[in-house]
Amino acid sequence: MRLDVTHRTTYTYDDDVTGSYGIAYLTPRDLPWQRVVAHEVDVHPEPLDRSTDVDHYGNTAMYFQLDTPHRTLDVVAHSVVEVDEPVLDPVALGVPWEQARPSARPDVPDAWSALDLALASPSVDQPEAAHAYAAESLTPGRPLGEAVLEVMHRVHADFAYEQGATTVTSTIADVLEARAGVCQDFAQLTLSCLRSHGLAVRYVSGYLATEPPPGKERVVGADATHAWAAVWVPGAGWLALDPTNDQPANERYVTVAWGREYSDVPPLKGVIFTEAKTSTLAVAVDVVPV
Repeated sequence: MRLDVTHRTTYTYDDDVTGSYGIAYLTPRDLPWQRVVAHEVDVHPEPLDRSTDVDHYGNTAMYFQLDTPHRTLDVVAHSVVEVDEPVLDPVALGVPWEQARPSARPDVPDAWSALDLALASPSVDQPEAAHAYAAESLTPGRPLGEAVLEVMHRVHADFAYEQGATTVTSTIADVLEARAGVCQDFAQLTLSCLRSHGLAVRYVSGYLATEPPPGKERVVGADATHAWAAVWVPGAGWLALDPTNDQPANERYVTVAWGREYSDVPPLKGVIFTEAKTSTLAVAVDVVPV
């Protein structure tokens, strides 16, 4: 599937911003199942300086600096991406989940790098409640694919999608107590549950092409950034799971970046210098099948 993605972020302030430094994770990755046909990012006002670099996980980060006084900052990313449905070896998915832990597979070349994603991170700790929740599915000797898919199904069934139920500072314990959240929360909960049993799981940031309800037209800008989890499968790659929509990632998912958690790969973050007392943020994402 070929997808045309436009992601606009607009910051508005009630006084001049005299200086601004930003980091953006807006460039889709080139992967065995995903090809970036075109990509550009426009920043207005025009930055004094901008550059790109590749981080520890292979994500493309764009850095920019503004010194023009402004009250509105616009960052617009436009990408055209071709995506195939990822396919993993069913034999690899059939190994007992205990044998899919990086610590148990020193024979697999990338186990050393996967091990980093089996550890707790600042916003994704591993409370006992998360360990117990996953233990119901990770029974002894159960095939990896079957076990982690069940965890995904259960998170989807047990937790309500509710904007405002959590904040960017909510912990895993908060999500478990609220039994509600958004895609970021469900992805990080899945990370916590599976990592607490030694599996390597990464947080994935990107986009999902959505369809309007039957009989309704598409609403431009109605899509949003999305988040899901991906579990390391020794010798075969990563199984991407979307607990928000209760499905493995398919050709409608555009992968932008991955890391230990949301804070590693936010679409946009930075520092500003201003006397402004208030500000607003508006985000519009449009993902169109071409």
